[in-house]
Amino acid sequence: MTAISKRALLGTGLAALATPALAQSNYPSRPITMVVPFAAGGPTDTVARLVAEAMGRELGQSVVVENVGGAGGTLGAARVAQARPDGYTLLLHHIGMATIPTLYRRLPYDAVNGFETIGLITAVPMTLVAKKNFPANTLQEAIALIRRERENLNYANAGIGAASHLCGLLLMSQVDAAMTTVPFRGTGPAMQELLAGRVDLMCDQTTNTTEQIRAGEIKVFAVTTPERVPALPNVPTAAEAGLPGLEVTIWHGLYAPKGTPRPVIDRVGQALRAALKDPKVVQRFADLGTTPVPEAQATPEFHRQFWQAEIARWRPLIQAAGQYAD
Repeated sequence: MTAISKRALLGTGLAALATPALAQSNYPSRPITMVVPFAAGGPTDTVARLVAEAMGRELGQSVVVENVGGAGGTLGAARVAQARPDGYTLLLHHIGMATIPTLYRRLPYDAVNGFETIGLITAVPMTLVAKKNFPANTLQEAIALIRRERENLNYANAGIGAASHLCGLLLMSQVDAAMTTVPFRGTGPAMQELLAGRVDLMCDQTTNTTEQIRAGEIKVFAVTTPERVPALPNVPTAAEAGLPGLEVTIWHGLYAPKGTPRPVIDRVGQALRAALKDPKVVQRFADLGTTPVPEAQATPEFHRQFWQAEIARWRPLIQAAGQYAD
């Protein structure tokens, strides 16, 4: 091999090595896709669009929300897990990321090791609500009725693995009484049936119940957070109302495909933390009954540890119920 050929080959190799670093230093140079694994208009989609807009301003590129719904959020998650790990395809998912590894026994992607964590975003409180004419006015009265009537009462949820399903599992475990569960294809249809009085109870996020509660269209017994929710100051916590074990929030986090370079993760994380301080985001979150997480929780390390702890928390509850999505 001639000296010229050797130099050409060496130059080609160095260029190949430099290309990823150059791409990282120029990141982002084009729009970013943020996959939401649920239909447009739902609570998680609302969170995503607020954050995406603010992140786009920080990054200097559009962050475009793409709704890839179906199969309890696993279709959208698979889309990101199988995407090129270059920072241009992200996933915004909720607590389902902690339950999918147990609820689904066969998946086309690694539900735990297929992602890089970027940071938590917000933890939305749940509310335990009932139809307007439900014959109980306090949580203790509702618990007594649930224990007495059991399967005669209908508990609505948005499908196996949905936040409302998980909250219901926790509720029935805490009161040691199983109601008849009625799954729907999403939160919207479940709420419509509750408003119509055709189901008795459900848990749902404040982002989807606050307006109906304020309007007196449904009854509310408690919020499932350690403190009261500013948007619903007169609603007691479950602990205050006598059921301290009913504590669950629907947290949201941001993910990238496994193998995404750390400099890219750091740049996205920086934009996420800036978005969570944006006054418009903070105010809109407050209107929806939630707040951004503290800055220290919007980091890859905290997010990863929290996620693992949540998987461990929900696994035995799901296994005991014996309700799987596949």
